[in-house]
Amino acid sequence: MNALYLFNPLRTRVAILLQSPLGRSIFRRGEYTNYQGDEAIDTDIPTLLEARLFDTTFGKFLWVCLQPFFYIFRPLVINPKPPTRLEFINTVVQLTFNAFIVYFLGWKPMAYLLIGSILAMGLHPVAGHFISEHYMFSKGFETYSYYGPLNWITFNVGYHNEHHDFPAVPGSRLPEVKRIAREFYDTMPQHTSWTRVLYDFIMDPAVGPYARVKRRQRGLAS
Repeated sequence: MNALYLFNPLRTRVAILLQSPLGRSIFRRGEYTNYQGDEAIDTDIPTLLEARLFDTTFGKFLWVCLQPFFYIFRPLVINPKPPTRLEFINTVVQLTFNAFIVYFLGWKPMAYLLIGSILAMGLHPVAGHFISEHYMFSKGFETYSYYGPLNWITFNVGYHNEHHDFPAVPGSRLPEVKRIAREFYDTMPQHTSWTRVLYDFIMDPAVGPYARVKRRQRGLAS
């Protein structure tokens, strides 16, 4: 769940209900946007173990397929923190929804929701946005936008440079940000296909889980 929902209690409650069909709770805090690349805070960065284990073509294929599990468990390793009140509420609502599905419809629909959620975050064209956003396909650039038609069904998540420049602007207004500042965004490297992103990530030996800009947090030992 996008941390921006926290600015509006009503939207937070609506978001918790709307995500119930995913089958599992997902509540994202704001560190990713505010501390991008920070080795001790940004849980979007793969661990060193991931980079070493999944550095071959087949390894990267497996890593893409298993990406949902890395997103679930990586924060518990890199930046563990006690759950908040909203996360408890989110979990209770999700478990209640799951119980209703199982009680009234059985386990097969529940399995369908969970498996579908996992597949949609792994080897799936739309899931290409997870990799397209910050993996360094062009040296020196750590954030990339995508302006293709899949933005129509993903709330403009492809407008990622615009999102990081103006994180409080809702997704519905990000195309307007690009229109206003076109001279800045048009000249930056961008992706034209999330499917191509997945293919290049897996097949290109110069790109992998290690292809991220990582910043050392001040005060940490070398």
